[in-house]
Amino acid sequence: MEQATGPESAPEGQPSAPEPGAPVPPRQPSEPAAGLRGTLQRIGRLVAGHPFTTGLTALILVLALATGPIHGPHRPLRVWLGAGPDQLLDGHWWSPVTAVLFTDNLAELIVVLVLSVVLVGAAERLMGTWRTALAFVATSAIGIGAGIGIQLLGSQTGEMWSRNVHHLVALDVFTGIAGTIMTASAFAGTLWRRRIRVITLLVAIMYVLYSGLPSDLYRLLAVLAGLGLGVLLRPHVRLAGWRRSSHHEVRVLLASAVTITALGPVIGLLTQSRYGMLSPIGLLFSSDVPDRGSVLERCQAFAVTRSCVHDLTLERINGLGPVLISVLPLLALLVAAYGLLRGRRFAVWLAVAVNALLAVLSALYFGILPFADPRPTVSPRYWEVTLILALSALVPAVMAVLLVVYRRHFTVLATARSIRRYVLTVVLTGVGLIALYVLVGWLQKDTGFTRPIDASDLLNDVLERFIPVSFLRREPVQYLPTTPLATIVYHNIGTVFWLVAILAAVPFMFGRGAWRRSSGDAGRVRGLLERGGGDAISFMTTWPGNSYWFDSASGGAVAYRVVGRVALTTGAPFGAPQAEHDGMIERFARFCDDSGWIPVFYSVDAEYQPLFDRMGWSTMTVAEETVIRPQQWATTGKKWQDVRSSINRAQRAGIRAEWTTFAALPLSTAVQLSDISEQWVAEKDLPEMGFTLGGLDELHDPAVRLMLAVDEAGRVEGVTSWLPSYRDGHVVGWTLDFMRRRPGSINGVMEFLIAEAATRMKEDGIEFMSLSAAPLAHTAGTADDAKSGMDRVLGYLSTSLEPVYGFRSLLKFKQKFQPELHPLIMAYPDPVALPAIGVGLVRAYLPDLSVRQAAALAVGRG
Repeated sequence: MEQATGPESAPEGQPSAPEPGAPVPPRQPSEPAAGLRGTLQRIGRLVAGHPFTTGLTALILVLALATGPIHGPHRPLRVWLGAGPDQLLDGHWWSPVTAVLFTDNLAELIVVLVLSVVLVGAAERLMGTWRTALAFVATSAIGIGAGIGIQLLGSQTGEMWSRNVHHLVALDVFTGIAGTIMTASAFAGTLWRRRIRVITLLVAIMYVLYSGLPSDLYRLLAVLAGLGLGVLLRPHVRLAGWRRSSHHEVRVLLASAVTITALGPVIGLLTQSRYGMLSPIGLLFSSDVPDRGSVLERCQAFAVTRSCVHDLTLERINGLGPVLISVLPLLALLVAAYGLLRGRRFAVWLAVAVNALLAVLSALYFGILPFADPRPTVSPRYWEVTLILALSALVPAVMAVLLVVYRRHFTVLATARSIRRYVLTVVLTGVGLIALYVLVGWLQKDTGFTRPIDASDLLNDVLERFIPVSFLRREPVQYLPTTPLATIVYHNIGTVFWLVAILAAVPFMFGRGAWRRSSGDAGRVRGLLERGGGDAISFMTTWPGNSYWFDSASGGAVAYRVVGRVALTTGAPFGAPQAEHDGMIERFARFCDDSGWIPVFYSVDAEYQPLFDRMGWSTMTVAEETVIRPQQWATTGKKWQDVRSSINRAQRAGIRAEWTTFAALPLSTAVQLSDISEQWVAEKDLPEMGFTLGGLDELHDPAVRLMLAVDEAGRVEGVTSWLPSYRDGHVVGWTLDFMRRRPGSINGVMEFLIAEAATRMKEDGIEFMSLSAAPLAHTAGTADDAKSGMDRVLGYLSTSLEPVYGFRSLLKFKQKFQPELHPLIMAYPDPVALPAIGVGLVRAYLPDLSVRQAAALAVGRG
């Protein structure tokens, strides 16, 4: 990336001396002093621009220093300032406001100060000072007031949780912060509005489920209040419904959800809660470890006491293995979450399997299912215990269902062979460990355990060795190991199993893995592309979803994807000289015929028309590529008036062009690109298109270049991406792919970007600049009856998609640049297959099209 440089200065070292007799210039401030002054000025501007954030942060810090930053306010002051049912009944009407200004300890104070600056500052930047102040106070008051009302109602009806926490006094700044950022979400762009709402709500719910303190309830209610307040303050933003997400955004949201639900039990551990699935680990920090010999004597069936459950739990987690087996399923979910971010379908099924297992175990061992346990789980009086236990099964079950429903957004597929290898590894490991447990137990059946055992005891117990110990809290212990060998096997076979399952899954998430488009094929394709011999869209063959046919005779390749019985190529052959292409096309056609597919060469240059005529194939024009010759680039003349006006308008607005790559972007700029893309996708009534149309994920390729329009404040107004075309390892052309602008940006920003790209390519000696082709849009006509029939089908499809994607409008836009028009054709062997080809094209471009959307497309937009 080229950096802008300032005027030339003196070489580094000693400064140049003034000429003799010259007047002495005034003394300039030193660089450190100037840097410090600049930093202070920036801080001053931030403070002046965020008065509420500054005042709130300063107030929280001063109050903490005054009342005790290490342990928070002491009891009398805490009762007077904090929130709770007793405080409100005693007339402390101010408590819903004062309770969100104090912290409990030094660590919480540090976190609160950081979140106040970052989150409240972001909210103030989004919706202004007075709205931010209103949101902080109103959501805190509503959340705490409603929460106390729920507690009072619960106490009057004898509800167990309300009675248990009635005496607790809440001091929680996070309530106000969470309500404020949720309110501000209504003022954010589509991308961040969805992310803020989903992640904030999930975190709040997880705290309620796994911690369960009154402050957690207040915070959740404040978040819901913020959601409603945001809609009131900005009523034109839709609250109901779900605006469309791109593949990238669905992956981010689901990965975040899996991560939050996986870390949820840790909340219970850190807050000393006993409701989370990791709660037994908290007992490790207890000092009253029971004597092993007395555990079973005191814990007989039908005589299980609370102390007995405590002691049995300690005994079950006596050692590293039982602790790990409680953690490893959650670690498996974190590994799967990373795979979800990378679009791995394998990660979907791994997360589904783990969540489904946790849901089933909760239902069985907590007695939720009627047939799971003949003993009554709880008294009908304590219905809330049943509700809590049911939620422990419901949360992972809902997560599993969501992953299955949205699995289509995870398009990177593993090979069947690699999946079989993984399943075989996990199954054989499990069987082997079961056999080891039974064998060791049988060999030490008389001396290795607290009582003599037989094979039935071992078989009845072995599966519980693979289950997190938190599910076994109510299960009576029939025997415990006493010898070192029996103890090692008893406590660690489950740990070994989960470690193998996780480690075997790691290559699917972190490495290139064995995917249907193997890493070896991907590297080979890159080499062929750099050799050359392709067309302007050949680089699209590197995108996910393509398969490759390699021609041994010429050394070239054809990229294709099979949709039903149709094998659609991504452009023409590549990686071989042009003279070899005719033979490659014929051999690829035979390959498809041998495989039972209908070969269709899609978006290939019309220069192949004579070949297809000789083969007896039918052809039709499907698009027109628009090509500019950078070495002849000039914007003089009347025809260029519109482009010149756009360039001048952008320059007057202080917009500059940046030629860069995605990897070189700072985080703030990368986030802006995601926001722009997500807003574009969310506004469409149909899913994001694929095949020959790239999305946000395709920008990450290091070979792809970006041309950004950036204003003086660093705000990205528009973005274009450019795909390289090679010859003998050198880039000779660039093809336009991704092209999106920020809603509300100045008119002409895209013309400005394309003109700047052409100027840059002229300087770099590039031979051609392709503005690509608008799918299903062209100016050419056909006369043949068969062609006219297919033209009518594709014309109808083009007309249907025009209100959403604007392909015809895009072609008119590109014609502003006075390009060469190169017809692109589709060639197919059998006109009878036209219906299947039409369906294949729709499914290739819109793989996520639902039945409802297809019906709307067919009847509503024609």
